[in-house]
Amino acid sequence: MLDVKKCLSDCEERMELSVMHLDETFAQIRAGKANVHILDDLRVSSYGSMVPINNVAAVTTPDSRTIAIKPWDKSMFHVIEKAIIDSTIGIMPENNGEIIRLGIPPLTEERRRQLTKQCSKEAEEAKVAIRNARRDGIDKLKKAVKDGLSEDIEKDAEADLQKIHDKKVKAIEDLLAAKNKEIMTV
Repeated sequence: MLDVKKCLSDCEERMELSVMHLDETFAQIRAGKANVHILDDLRVSSYGSMVPINNVAAVTTPDSRTIAIKPWDKSMFHVIEKAIIDSTIGIMPENNGEIIRLGIPPLTEERRRQLTKQCSKEAEEAKVAIRNARRDGIDKLKKAVKDGLSEDIEKDAEADLQKIHDKKVKAIEDLLAAKNKEIMTV
């Protein structure tokens, strides 16, 4: 017979992973301020393997409009610069021989609107993932009723699953509102 608590905790874990993924995705969307997370997807070749930039250099934000990258090995300057130029970040690096600087340009109104649309799309995808987790949980519960689970227990579990769903959707909406506010703040 189905363990109802295990089923609910599995669904809640899937929903929480969706929220965490959305949070990570939002961290990589540039909002006009310097954010080291925009470099998270960039990989550079170091000693024969592809590694993130923060594994071969110190990445900091000395002010709200600059990202500073200080490679630990001088031979990495060219490799890091090339990775940034070839990426979709769209910022030209400046190199003074000691530090690579990325000047973050202010966002235009049109670009801000594009970013809020992108964030809304990402949030909707996370909500769909949460709904799918809820649907799968409900399907398991309905199947368990056929295998002998009491209908009262099934209905209670469905109600609990709906509460978990609502809580996670609210968390997504809160993340989206905060990110949109960050993007639209000039």
